[in-house]
Amino acid sequence: MNFVISIVNPGMAPRMNAIAGALEMPLSIELLGRGTATKSMLDLLGLSTHEYHIIMTIADRERTAKLIDEARRNLYIDAPGQGIIVATPIKSVGGGKTLANLNGGRPTEGAPDINYNYEIVLVIANEGHTDTVMDAAREAGARGGTVLHGKGTGSKDAAKFFGVSIASEKEVIMIVAKASEEAAIMKSIIDKAGTQTDAGAVVMSLPVSAIAGFGMIDNN
Repeated sequence: MNFVISIVNPGMAPRMNAIAGALEMPLSIELLGRGTATKSMLDLLGLSTHEYHIIMTIADRERTAKLIDEARRNLYIDAPGQGIIVATPIKSVGGGKTLANLNGGRPTEGAPDINYNYEIVLVIANEGHTDTVMDAAREAGARGGTVLHGKGTGSKDAAKFFGVSIASEKEVIMIVAKASEEAAIMKSIIDKAGTQTDAGAVVMSLPVSAIAGFGMIDNN
């Protein structure tokens, strides 16, 4: 099973949801986010806004491939500025009935395929410090990211451990990066925007099992 994240322009969101519905994906969540691209990059890609819709769903390997194929054929997801789709493998699902519902009662697949060309760098930072995080990431080769707004709910002990306020406004920044650049991007963010700074960024990475999009950026 994959956790599939589609990041698309607002006008494309209904069509992406329709594709997911036609494939009978049992769970979809739509969120609002904003991009971190510079004005020059927006102009290059022919975009006029930083706003994006993030559609998160769960799919087995077959339906993940079909979702990407349909997005390529009907939404031209690989064209510049159209968006990206990235899937990360789910290690386990709680409850046999839940798993059966999510995969349509199909037999459980073996170990997931991993696309070792890309990884998701996930950054949780204090509100208002996205630019600091992205400046550090770009210095190490990142092209851009997508930001979600949230509120921390960590314990007091966690706040003491990290030295930052966990229960405060947070920005979650998702950066899809080449695997060859992932370590350098993470190190740059940690050095320039880590927990020792006002940004208080906590950085981690997730494996990628399938990917599409990126326009003119190298894509598989």
